[in-house]
Amino acid sequence: MATQTEPRGEAGSGGHDLRRHIGRVGLLFASVGSIIGSGWLFGALNASQTAGPAAIFSWAIGAIMILFIGLCYAELGTMFPLSGGVVRFPHMSYGSFASYTTGWITWVACMSVAPIEVEGALQYATKYAPFTEAHELSGGTAHTLTALGLVVAVIAMAVFVVINYVGIRWFARVNNVLVWWKLFIIILVILAFLFTEFNTDNFTSQGFMPAGWHGVFTAIATSGVVFSYLGFRQGIELAGETDNPRKNVPLAVIGSVVITGIIYVLLQVAFIGSLNPSDLADGWSKLSFADDFGPLAAMATILGLGWLAVLLYIDAIISPADTGLIYITVTSRISYAMGRNGNAPRSLAKTTNRGVPLVSMLVSFVVGLILFLPFPSWQQLVGFITSATVLSFGSGPLVLAAMRRQIPDQERPFRLPGGHVIPFLGFLSSNLIVYWTGWETNYKLFLAVILGFVLLGVMMLVNRARGQEEPDWNWTAGAAWYLPWLGGLALWSWMSDYGGKGWLHFADAIPVLVVFSAVIYYIAYRVRLTPAEVEEHIAESRREAEIEEEELGAMPA
Repeated sequence: MATQTEPRGEAGSGGHDLRRHIGRVGLLFASVGSIIGSGWLFGALNASQTAGPAAIFSWAIGAIMILFIGLCYAELGTMFPLSGGVVRFPHMSYGSFASYTTGWITWVACMSVAPIEVEGALQYATKYAPFTEAHELSGGTAHTLTALGLVVAVIAMAVFVVINYVGIRWFARVNNVLVWWKLFIIILVILAFLFTEFNTDNFTSQGFMPAGWHGVFTAIATSGVVFSYLGFRQGIELAGETDNPRKNVPLAVIGSVVITGIIYVLLQVAFIGSLNPSDLADGWSKLSFADDFGPLAAMATILGLGWLAVLLYIDAIISPADTGLIYITVTSRISYAMGRNGNAPRSLAKTTNRGVPLVSMLVSFVVGLILFLPFPSWQQLVGFITSATVLSFGSGPLVLAAMRRQIPDQERPFRLPGGHVIPFLGFLSSNLIVYWTGWETNYKLFLAVILGFVLLGVMMLVNRARGQEEPDWNWTAGAAWYLPWLGGLALWSWMSDYGGKGWLHFADAIPVLVVFSAVIYYIAYRVRLTPAEVEEHIAESRREAEIEEEELGAMPA
């Protein structure tokens, strides 16, 4: 959902405050609208193939895990209502290395969204032209881009850039209408499926949990379940624009995840019940039917709901385009912010006379195109985005725990109860989701992280050769927990039976990750920056956010 930010005005404290014009319902629906993207168009089928009817549990557990993470950001977001908080919060508590690493991972995650939305739209559009073709992949089916699909994907990505360059503010106003469209379509699909045909035997004929809990947890990470919840962050990003953040932000975070969680569970139930029992003859893992490249539209056609299929094919263009456009903007702003604070080449912070970070936008465009090569299908890219995004969120609970000791007297419009319990559960949830994504996807993510460190080294050498001033990287506070955290996650994933060596089995993995998460949590808590350093970084982050607002204007959300 897009909301235009009003100009900043002077605050009594000498800082700048946003005019608070978003009410409780507006903030709630900002998050709801952002959560509902392309994930629901594929998630019901993918989760069914992975977990069978127990995919219902996958959606419910995924919602709870995202809530643990989101609640940590609810407290942080109301304390410091700054754009780009996911990147700026680690800088406040742990300094530039933590900020750079989180920023790089966040940028990798965000710049993957536009490509996956293009792939999602083209997969549904295969109804009309051969944009994708089915391939067997790791025991499942992936609809990969054809040569024609790649050409159209490149054109679509270019169109995203052009619209962002010449008309993003106009698009932001239109985006408000698109939120209501997305809500209308998904509720309509649920009701139509439930009341047209519902086969209760589908829930037990092949076993309710054919792949056990292993399948339930795998579906959370790889079938689009967590991916479908990731838009919850909008309620936090807009924290500075709501009239009562103490009540409205927690409501937006909790309410949006609960509302969409109920919607997704009902959609999964409706989808399973609407299947023809004969489609399950070979088991849930082999579930397929005609035109399943667009599963919900195909089911609508099978049920004789041709009019609904038409609406779904239309929505498969509108919803992904909506999200893809926004994330081209989000990604370019992340690289712009990193360029401004010295965590990336300063050329990324250059803007045109229209206030557009064109260099950052073009970098996002090119890297987005490169991603089509290792991830040529929606099914392949969804796990990568899920893993990268929750990894970028994972630092938030650690920051929250540290800040409660660093700045205990800081005003907290919303304070999360329970001491360390929810921050630890949020951090553990992030680690579990990354682990369940599997080594076949995670090794690409960790290679991307290594590339980020290589680029950091190159940038430092270039800056020193040019005599440019560098930030204080705060190596002890940042690297002492960040490097063991990333290295440990890579090691456990490599050892796992989720596409790894098979040495760490499902029953053993959870206690191992609980202990590992506790160790990293403790280290991060102990090496935090001093209160004086934190206050300095808070002031710096506020200045950077104000400069960003002045140069780039309001970010559509």
